[in-house]
Amino acid sequence: MADRKATLQIDGQSIELPVLSGTAGYDVIDVRTLGKHGFFTFDPGFLATGSCESKITYIDGEQGILLHRGYPIDQLATQADYLEVCYMLLHGEAPTQEQYDAFNSTITKHTMVHQGLHNFFNGFRRDAHPMAMLCAVTGALSSFYHDDLDIHDEKQRLRSAYRLIAKMPTIAAMAYKFSIGQPFVYPKNDLSYSENFLNMMFSVPAEDYKVNPVIAKAMDRIFTLHADHEQNASTSTVRLAGSSGANPYACIAAGVASLWGPAHGGANEACLRMLSQIGSVDNIPEYIERAKDKNDPFRLMGFGHRVYKNFDPRATVMRESAHEVLKELNIQDPLLDVAMELERIALEDPYFVEKKLYPNVDFYSGIILKAIGIPTNMFTVIFALSRTVGWISHWHEMMGEANQKIGRPRQLYTGEAKRDFTPLKG
Repeated sequence: MADRKATLQIDGQSIELPVLSGTAGYDVIDVRTLGKHGFFTFDPGFLATGSCESKITYIDGEQGILLHRGYPIDQLATQADYLEVCYMLLHGEAPTQEQYDAFNSTITKHTMVHQGLHNFFNGFRRDAHPMAMLCAVTGALSSFYHDDLDIHDEKQRLRSAYRLIAKMPTIAAMAYKFSIGQPFVYPKNDLSYSENFLNMMFSVPAEDYKVNPVIAKAMDRIFTLHADHEQNASTSTVRLAGSSGANPYACIAAGVASLWGPAHGGANEACLRMLSQIGSVDNIPEYIERAKDKNDPFRLMGFGHRVYKNFDPRATVMRESAHEVLKELNIQDPLLDVAMELERIALEDPYFVEKKLYPNVDFYSGIILKAIGIPTNMFTVIFALSRTVGWISHWHEMMGEANQKIGRPRQLYTGEAKRDFTPLKG
């Protein structure tokens, strides 16, 4: 923290505000005392406001940098598995072999859900969106662990975190199975985290199912590359809900609800809808010209990123997995042909190169999920499954703060000034 001050001049008065420095990134002006002088800051969308102090994830969008606990995302995605990343996000350091083995064993042995939870699914319509089921059932988990919800007890917080990481794949797969009318598949402890999820998604009691290792590797990378992304809308939602003292399951359910929005978690689903709209490789030139026309409402989804102004560091790794999956499965699908041709054009066309509209992680993850047979309405569910560790890590970090306060944003009121009410009956 630097010993610097920012001076604000308003109506003849001078207000000094501390300037704080973190490990990396922008310095911030501490405005917490500004209200005492009769002012608040106004920042819709919180585009220039730091809402918390965190040690978990750092992003530099200009340079294309994403670090989890200081470790670059490309190293984690290629050299670690998802559960190693989960341990690291929760505990701050990469695990030793002994720590990893114990953590892996704990998660594996808690993937089953209470049999009573199965009854919740029977209350949904058969055509309910899987995200609706995931949101409701995640919140309902608190009713099964109500005697272990002391949010001020670090051991209980970690037990809740472990349960959520372990059970989210099971609940996600149950939502899918219910939506297609197939029986639920129980977890298998001899499978890895990603293998177990794929088995619960695609196996049926009537026949054996063997998980393809190429698909399992790609799924593990999808989980890793979506594990956390700093103070985005859903993470901020989890933190805000948690600041009231709500239990962790309710907070994660709030994160699921926020992620459900098409402006947040639905990006790879929107990418598949765009590919369907284009239809075939023959139509690509027309849509490329439309994408370059500022007056045309058509936009290429999955290209460029709001945060990353240079390139998405997750996309390089995901691109490798996408090509591995397509080669392994040798699928003949017009939409995947469209995707590959769009990728080629975006990497070569001067318009896209100049504007740095490179394919992002959502583009490639959408291709992978489509190729392995996961329907588009499950894309955001898998995103939520992956992001659960990030949400619960931020919640755990926040609840461990000594002076944690309930979130209470301010507003610029533009309604009516005080006025008298005239009753209808005199």
